Amino acid sequence: MTIKRRTIIHDGPGGPFESMLAFDDAADGPRPGILLIPNVLGQKEWDNQKAEALAALGYVALATDIYGQGKRSTAESENPAQYMQALNADRGLLRDRLHASLATLKAQDEVEAARTAAIGFCFGGKCVIDMVRSGADILGAVSFHGLFDAPDYPIVTPVKARLLICHGWDDPIAQPDAAVGVAKELSDAGVDWQMHAYGHAGHGFTHKGTGPARPGFGYDEKADRRSWQAMQNFFAEIFDGRA
Repeated sequence: MTIKRRTIIHDGPGGPFESMLAFDDAADGPRPGILLIPNVLGQKEWDNQKAEALAALGYVALATDIYGQGKRSTAESENPAQYMQALNADRGLLRDRLHASLATLKAQDEVEAARTAAIGFCFGGKCVIDMVRSGADILGAVSFHGLFDAPDYPIVTPVKARLLICHGWDDPIAQPDAAVGVAKELSDAGVDWQMHAYGHAGHGFTHKGTGPARPGFGYDEKADRRSWQAMQNFFAEIFDGRA
């Protein structure tokens, strides 16, 4: 196994964008592709490493940029959420950028275009739910500690993509009533969905190295480990074509 990275500059609404593809250079033939959507800070090394972890599982992963080339934030930025806020204010533009990123993933020689999925963290978790809502051509999506507010466009039905939501039950920005609300929305639309809720875990539970600076936020080892395993089980199901 030889995990390699390839930087990809690609077009899209408001582009260009700069993303990173991770793949096993020793593998033969196209493999299922995973679109990885970052959190509020945008594409960064943490996402690249997650993409490599997906490549080690036998997938080809694109840690995608949906903000634009050179548009990145850090926790120390004056307004770390500035790029996210702009897309939250225009969910149609966000949808179009997500679909453009998916097209970039599907166009890679290493990827089996008919077998793709998406995962996302925090803001990226909301993005993958939006991909399901907007009829993106994926088999499934996994949201890690994502947000649940609905966009200003209706769900495209019938919904073919399956959805796994991995949720920290103590998340103060996605509280239980919001979890129940998105469950009703998805059920009403006929989505094949499931939600794994992790007790005593909050927002950002996958982000190792972040402590509980405030209640309801920070890394949780059990939720991180259990949700990653749940993702693997989900992918085995959707890519093997099991019901």
